[in-house]
Amino acid sequence: MAEGTDLRTAPPATAEDDYLHRRTLRRGSAGWLLLTGLGVAYVVSGDFSGWNIGLSKGGFGGLAAATVLMGIMYACLVFSLAELSAILPTAGGGYGFARRALGTWGGFLTGTAILIEYILAPAAISLFIGDYVESLGLFGLTSGWPVHLACFALFIGIHLWGVGEALRFSLVVTAIAVAALLVFAVGAFTDFDASRLNDIPVDTSALGAGSWLPFGVLGIWAAFPFGMWFFLGVEGVPLAAEEAKDPVRSMPRALAIALSVLVLLAVVTFLAATGAHGSAALKDAGNPLVVALQGDGGPTALSRFVNYAGLAGLVASFFSLIFAGSRQLFALSRAGYLPRFLSLTSRRKSPYLGLLIPGAIGFALAAWSGNGGRMLNVAVFGATISYALMALSHVVLRRREPDLERPYRTPGGILTSSVAFVLALFALVATFLVDKDAAFIALGVYAIALAYFAFYSRHRLVANAPEEEFAALAEAEAELARD
Repeated sequence: MAEGTDLRTAPPATAEDDYLHRRTLRRGSAGWLLLTGLGVAYVVSGDFSGWNIGLSKGGFGGLAAATVLMGIMYACLVFSLAELSAILPTAGGGYGFARRALGTWGGFLTGTAILIEYILAPAAISLFIGDYVESLGLFGLTSGWPVHLACFALFIGIHLWGVGEALRFSLVVTAIAVAALLVFAVGAFTDFDASRLNDIPVDTSALGAGSWLPFGVLGIWAAFPFGMWFFLGVEGVPLAAEEAKDPVRSMPRALAIALSVLVLLAVVTFLAATGAHGSAALKDAGNPLVVALQGDGGPTALSRFVNYAGLAGLVASFFSLIFAGSRQLFALSRAGYLPRFLSLTSRRKSPYLGLLIPGAIGFALAAWSGNGGRMLNVAVFGATISYALMALSHVVLRRREPDLERPYRTPGGILTSSVAFVLALFALVATFLVDKDAAFIALGVYAIALAYFAFYSRHRLVANAPEEEFAALAEAEAELARD
């Protein structure tokens, strides 16, 4: 097995072939439709719950403004990632982009931030799934570690079966959840009343407070993390590039269509829910869509249907986030940033340890913590760091390597990625406004990871990993240009 000691030392050809052969994914397993489904699946659970907490931070107007700004951030980021993923279609995703633009430290910082998001988020969602199972009375089960363990065991098992099978399962479950959201919107709009949108009492002491901004202008900023819930995760589509059919063409197409679907769902869900039963009633609800349909009465046939569909949405996001986390870990491990054994793949070309070990960590966190909201806030903190670094990578590559072949070019160029960068920094600061403890927990995890990289793994990187070869090529071209 090849174990290069630094970026400029590649193992012999036979050892190199053996090393990468034991760390290969199944190529050509996902076309643009499966990739689009993956992008929507990452996010769809956020339409069913979580976003409404932003009403308690900014009111209807504050959350609406935050959602628009975060939608702009994601749109700019997605167009930037479409260009980057066409340049470097590998499993490294954000790590690979930042590695080329920002060096080994930038690559590791970005990859670690992505891992924080994609390991913590499934753990949190497994708790929400348990709550749904208990509230629906399914099989008499209560929310607890057996349900959480069953989630991880069942869905990791499907991923171990193969990526094509996993993405097809994800597409079916996601389609059910999206159909339910559209049915919900039709039902809720029949009881729409615009006067209910701004029914939260005004905090007269807040700067700029009014009926549409009951918590003032600062409420818009505080609502940023919840406006993100309508889009959080869509940036993970490039992590499937190495397993995609014709990724240069299918990746930009899938990203654009997925974002368009998510924008539509965000608008109709947000307006229909708040207009049907009022912002005040929804701001603290654990199941806002059901509350919006039931009003002050009891369960209806439609509210029961949406309740069950909410479980499907949670499953879709849980399932797809496991996929994303395993691919980012696979790429970092294959390049030596993390222990190399984590990138070994099975006969079915699944990174089995990259699935099992994060799954075990996620289950342990869910069983030990029981605080899904806190874990999601930690995940959001990691996400915002990765967004800023990926957007910065686009800017740096455009300036440093203007002649680099770009099969797809971001509309607006550097201006687009710069907007994403600035809004990502504002969203990062906003996480401290919402849950500073979660932000400091994420910083603690970051500090431990950086110590490992600084003192150990940065001296043991594997030069022939795809993302490292791509970066080494840029370094060699720069040296020739200087000579």
